[in-house]
Amino acid sequence: MGLLTPRKTPSFFLLLLLAVPLAEVPPSTLFWAGPAILVSAIAIAWAAESAQFFIAQGFALAILAWLQTLPEFAVEAVLAWHQQVQFLLANLTGALRLLTGFGWPVIYFTAAMFQRRRGGAPLKVIRLHEHHAVEVMGLAAPLLYMGAIAWKGSLTIYDSAGLILLYTAYLLILSRMPPEDPETIEDLEAIPRKIVTSPRMLRIAIISGLFLAGGILIYVAAEPFLASLLALSVAVGIPAFVFIQWVAPVVSEFPEMASTFYWARSVDRAPMALMNMVSSNINQWTLLTAMLPIVLSISVGTVTPIVFDPEQRVELLLTLGQAVVGMTFLMNMQLAWYEAAIMFVFFWIPFVHSSWAKPVTILYFAWAGVELVRMLVGHRQVLAPGLFVRIWNEHIRR
Repeated sequence: MGLLTPRKTPSFFLLLLLAVPLAEVPPSTLFWAGPAILVSAIAIAWAAESAQFFIAQGFALAILAWLQTLPEFAVEAVLAWHQQVQFLLANLTGALRLLTGFGWPVIYFTAAMFQRRRGGAPLKVIRLHEHHAVEVMGLAAPLLYMGAIAWKGSLTIYDSAGLILLYTAYLLILSRMPPEDPETIEDLEAIPRKIVTSPRMLRIAIISGLFLAGGILIYVAAEPFLASLLALSVAVGIPAFVFIQWVAPVVSEFPEMASTFYWARSVDRAPMALMNMVSSNINQWTLLTAMLPIVLSISVGTVTPIVFDPEQRVELLLTLGQAVVGMTFLMNMQLAWYEAAIMFVFFWIPFVHSSWAKPVTILYFAWAGVELVRMLVGHRQVLAPGLFVRIWNEHIRR
């Protein structure tokens, strides 16, 4: 489908398109847009790291994940508004596979490398905290729903309603969680520690200002960054589909990667870094996916489903299979070194040749099935569901 003219243009989406136009800019724009996104990522990381001592860490990370994925939302909204349906799942699946197949392993590798540099023992696993069971189980629900969407081969506004409800429930649960133990404040880096120990009103102002400034800076810099990369891709002859699926997500997920790798330098905060990635996975499987048929329907002027072609279905199933394997790994509340290594290798295999996507998809689901059997026979611990029930009884139900 080519670039179509919408039947009607509500004022909100006019503002959206004016805010993120696909303007032609020179590649040299990268010299200011790139550092701007990096600065925004660090600012938001400091704010979230400080805020976790006064609100639930998971809730802070959920807000952080949403702010960090604003560029991804902007890209997908413009594609949906211009009814470029063939690119919608390309960008979505590319971003999700990048987060899980590349981001999760690199968090482990970063934590392991810094631990060895500091003279510590080899890092065999990243152990999650008990309250992280909320994020692990929060990932399971949208994956089950997306399995049904992949099976029926379409995404509708009714699916959007279901996905938004799932994310709303996830946020409500996180909002009832207690903040982090203040005894760990001394473990913070200098700037977050200074923020946390500031007087209450100043602390609130700084944290709010960092969140706001970081979010605005990401939003302002994302489009020029994307447009300059697009100009660069045209200059070097990169196909549009490849750009949409891989180059654009690398740009839009850059704040996410910067924040999580910043935290992963410390083994103590590696679980927080991993949960930041998981929160973004949840955010994109729910809110970002839900946005697509809504924006498309408004643009077309009538309720319009997104019907997957064979290539889109393969991409969705490949991404879903990877996510299900990752979720089964986290059910025992840890990520082992060999799990991170295998996920990293499997992430790159489809790049060898596009025909390898289907075999890798089958292998992912077979692998997930093996892990499920191991859980049922007691050869693999299943801790997350029990911890979630306990958290629900202690903090949510009362």
